[in-house]
Amino acid sequence: MKTVIAQLSTGFRSPVASYPASPQHHHGQFRNPAPRPADGLGKMLRIMWNVFFNKPAGTVPATPLPVQSLSRAQLDAAPDRSLFRLGHSTLLLKLRGGYWLTDPVFADRASPFQWMGPKRFHAPPISLEELPPMRGVILSHDHYDHLDRATVLRLAATTEVFLTPLGVGDRLIDWGVDAAKVRQFDWWQGIDVDGLRLTATPAQHFSGRGLFDGNRTLWASWVIVDDDLRLFFSGDTGYFDGFKTIGERLGPFDVTLLETGAYDSQWPYVHMQPVQTVQAHQDLRGRWLMPIHNGTFDLAMHRWQEPFEQVTALAAERGITLSTPRMGERLDLNAPRTGERWWRTFEREATAPALPATARYSLRP
Repeated sequence: MKTVIAQLSTGFRSPVASYPASPQHHHGQFRNPAPRPADGLGKMLRIMWNVFFNKPAGTVPATPLPVQSLSRAQLDAAPDRSLFRLGHSTLLLKLRGGYWLTDPVFADRASPFQWMGPKRFHAPPISLEELPPMRGVILSHDHYDHLDRATVLRLAATTEVFLTPLGVGDRLIDWGVDAAKVRQFDWWQGIDVDGLRLTATPAQHFSGRGLFDGNRTLWASWVIVDDDLRLFFSGDTGYFDGFKTIGERLGPFDVTLLETGAYDSQWPYVHMQPVQTVQAHQDLRGRWLMPIHNGTFDLAMHRWQEPFEQVTALAAERGITLSTPRMGERLDLNAPRTGERWWRTFEREATAPALPATARYSLRP
């Protein structure tokens, strides 16, 4: 119980510095350009009740999702400008001979506790032990489904640089990550690494890992530019007019990696509905859309396949090219492809009636 209280009470002794010079920082907290509406205690209690006790059927797959296993040898043999989706918002990018991870979470649960909380639908396609050394780790914010302490500490020895929004890097340093490896950024600030340009850009969200540290750290999306290749990584965000600004200032984008999952009408301000994801892609002036933030954890009230189905239908209506690689499958960023609608195949196989025991092994004439 003492451990539980200590983890939930983060903020009494906050490891996060104050950043009063940031335009996003007001009265000790970060905030969005458009202030987030106050939910009120009653609404928060209703949401918690629904999430814990009133979930519909189908939010979790009946069996673990299939993944395409990866090895270190396969990664080393892959050409530059390769992307591998490892789960949720964890993406492995190979750019200019170096490896980059976004929001790495390899834990079994997106939770401060490994005995409760949302459990993974699938194993990571590659283990932490088999990953090559990282040139860098890119973090969008400090929520548990995007910042996993155990994963970060395992990566710390073999990662050259951690790029974070303001305050998130303070957490890493407090955990024991070498401060010389940590770079923290406000919106529109960035860094050049090996010829790549990485820029923290606005997002509409919130932060915190405990009961008393809400919005002490900043949240961000990221733009990654490799010569003529431009990528946008959303992190977590609601829909806002900042997408148009980012598109005008730093677009157009070859591939947008946009959250499409964990949405609900009860929290419209901090996660996008699929129709908003598609609109954000258009605002950003994107060419290919790859939906992320889905298929790994049960974080909302929708069926686990719904984000894929909704965004696929909407993209088809608007003539948007959509890429949906399965976990572990390589995406060529120079020439993305649509990919298999793998969740449909999986669902058919998972729900197909089993053969009678006497028939299973009598397939020969």
